[in-house]
Amino acid sequence: MGVESSCDETGIGFVRDGVLLGDSLASSIEEHVRFGGVVPEIAARAHVQAMVPTMRAALDDASLAWHEVGAVAVTAGPGLATALHVGVAAAKAAALALGVPLYGVHHLAGHAAADTLVHGPLPDRSIVLIVSGGHTSLLAVDDLVRTPIRHLSDTLDDAAGEAFDKVARLLGLPYPGGPSVDLAARNGDPNAVRFTRPLSGSRDPALGFSFSGLKSAVARYVAAPRDPGITVDDIAASFQEAVADTVTRKAVLACQMENVDTLVIVGGVAANSRIRALAEERCAAAGIELRVPPPRLCTDNGAMIAAIGDLLVREGAKPSPSSLGARSSVPLELARLDD
Repeated sequence: MGVESSCDETGIGFVRDGVLLGDSLASSIEEHVRFGGVVPEIAARAHVQAMVPTMRAALDDASLAWHEVGAVAVTAGPGLATALHVGVAAAKAAALALGVPLYGVHHLAGHAAADTLVHGPLPDRSIVLIVSGGHTSLLAVDDLVRTPIRHLSDTLDDAAGEAFDKVARLLGLPYPGGPSVDLAARNGDPNAVRFTRPLSGSRDPALGFSFSGLKSAVARYVAAPRDPGITVDDIAASFQEAVADTVTRKAVLACQMENVDTLVIVGGVAANSRIRALAEERCAAAGIELRVPPPRLCTDNGAMIAAIGDLLVREGAKPSPSSLGARSSVPLELARLDD
């Protein structure tokens, strides 16, 4: 059983031998809309209310009974501290009551594992691009649970998803910003405004990410007098094109630099239609196999945490101690987290 509560989604999933048996998801996003972002205390209360009903719904979806659960995996970090505490406490209680091992896992390793539920085990070597609300990273992955994960780059400031939310607010589009910008961009011209691609100069780190400047460029453009023929949809499409161009170009470059022929794109922003389309086009041209989970497995969910837990169980990994606690900030080096 996988338990996910790092932000505003309460996710429970059940995986056995790499196969998703069933899952359930409860979101508190509607409670955060009026604030324009996730409020940790509200998210934590929502997790408390949703945890047991979501567990029961996932059990029903998987056609399982409690006594059939053989191990529990939980997101121990990173994420909102108050939200993580709820999930960790619930997972520890379930593991103790059932007498089964507990595995604290890294949230981002779960995102990478989500792809295995659709496309099978990862190859011996792959590049993983994580694009989400809090993270934009390029990772060199040999094995998700046996070997350390090597960071090729991480964003220097705003993550891609954070930039989507901020730009949506600038354009008067509803929260959450990712889906809103994606929807608006479908009616816009991606070439209407040529926003600078972040960290694309010859002196910049080749695989580096930074989206704060791009967000500021959109803010300046919106505030200045502009061609009345340029619509909000055009600005949304132009901003989205800048992000998609940047992350897919650097992801393909990472594959080439590391001599790897498989690219995996995961995280909430991997659900973006333009990123998916441009990644497919560029990977095909470069002879790189592209693996992207379906949108419902890109956003936070319990299935992905169950997937990484399942890998740990099959590898014979040592369970986490009963002292396992939540860690709001922790780099991804190993899939399994201890206190």
